[in-house]
Amino acid sequence: MDCISNYWNEADYTGIYICPQCQITFTQRPVLRPNTMLTKVAEKLKRSGPSPPAANSYAGPTDVPCDFCTGKKFKAIKSCLNCLASYCEKHLRPHYESATFKRHKLVDELGNLDRKICPQHQKTLELFCRTDQMCICALCTVSEHKGHDIVSAEAERSEKQKLLGVSQTEIRQKCQERMKELDELRTAVDSLKSSAQRAMAESEKMFREMISSIERMRTEVTKLIGINEKAAFSQADSLVERLEQEIEELKKKESGLKQLYSTEDHIHFLQNFNYLCTPTDDGVIPRVTVNPDFSFAAARKAVAEIKERLEELGREELLKISRSVNEIPVYTVENRTKERSIKDFCQLRLDPNTAYKELYISEGNRKVIRTRDLQPYSDNPERFDSFAQVLCREALSGGRYYWEIEWSGEFSVGVAYRGISRKGKGSLCLLGYNKKSWSLLCSDSGYSAWHNRVDKAVNGPHSPRIGVYLDHSAGTVSFYSIGETMTLLYRFETTFTEPLYPGFGVGTSVKICQLK
Repeated sequence: MDCISNYWNEADYTGIYICPQCQITFTQRPVLRPNTMLTKVAEKLKRSGPSPPAANSYAGPTDVPCDFCTGKKFKAIKSCLNCLASYCEKHLRPHYESATFKRHKLVDELGNLDRKICPQHQKTLELFCRTDQMCICALCTVSEHKGHDIVSAEAERSEKQKLLGVSQTEIRQKCQERMKELDELRTAVDSLKSSAQRAMAESEKMFREMISSIERMRTEVTKLIGINEKAAFSQADSLVERLEQEIEELKKKESGLKQLYSTEDHIHFLQNFNYLCTPTDDGVIPRVTVNPDFSFAAARKAVAEIKERLEELGREELLKISRSVNEIPVYTVENRTKERSIKDFCQLRLDPNTAYKELYISEGNRKVIRTRDLQPYSDNPERFDSFAQVLCREALSGGRYYWEIEWSGEFSVGVAYRGISRKGKGSLCLLGYNKKSWSLLCSDSGYSAWHNRVDKAVNGPHSPRIGVYLDHSAGTVSFYSIGETMTLLYRFETTFTEPLYPGFGVGTSVKICQLK
């Protein structure tokens, strides 16, 4: 009131009064009155005091609480690395307003600030011991870490950050590789889906054609049976007609004979005797013999044979399809590393008593070469006498085993039961060509997996070194191409019932590797 009164007192000599707020001009000095509405609002604000904090300003279970709040704590918005405390907005003000705190290092709220305190000396961790690879305080340098390679935390952070950059680059590169693999996998899935759809469409088409072919065959067989039936009926009708005529004539003769027999006229009897008693010869009527078993047996037998052959062929082909689909998974996730495989490495030695006579064994029974000369081996029931193969001495059972081989010339590597045949040129003696062995055939043109005379083409990088991993208990034997990385070529999955012997079919040479 005093302010506006003094303002208008200065305008008394002009007689013109202007409102300083809205600039309205008055010719007479207005009478000032209190604004009752504003007065009530002001009084209400005075009584209510400051607004209470919002409910979401309080620290929740996952928030960092303010260390200076008492009672119900507010959320911390900053943490001080010098004070090792966290502050809400109210208690943080001194750090912004006081020169004493302006040098302190403020960061976004951090939990577990007690981890930045040395548990032994209760001092701030400011240094890093490179010898023990741990953060330490200043007092640690003259006690437990005395004489160690010690630098500031900032200096070590700088060095570690360089390594972090390298790791980031490696991770980024690995991520790109995985993304590429993911794209390839998705492409493969799409290709597989298209291939499966084509296969289903083609199989449906072929089955429809087969059904149509069988329907045509059924129609033809029905037609042939109908023709035979008609011919048989025609023949039977002709015979029936002739037989009925003969029966009619015979009945007439029988009636004439009866009358002749009873006549008393001797002349009449003698005159008709020759005619009635002489057999009629109206042509040869064949004797009719009805076959009670005749029921188109040949036709039924032929149809039954067709059915049996179709079912047998269907079973055989369905088994082939089932084997090709179920033998191994379409996608293989392989995370085996060389380091993991080395843990299961086993020492193997070739068994000369099983070696074909053209195989020369050397280097402590770890290398075999195929020669043109027969070796002076004695006869032995366990020796392969027709194929250039050799088994190892070790019987592997109930565990995990890993070995590697270097090879040249076409060769096969695998495992076999002791009972695999050794004599003769039959498939029972060849690795992978019987129920007692599993093998991978390797050549410069590619790979193929063999078991029980069934082969599966295998794609993979060519390598002169092959790794074999046997998990006897799990029933798996896996083959790897060994280069800078291990690449799974093929895995057999079955149930092994006997110990297994590693074996080789030798093209030029095979060497069992020593792993460090």
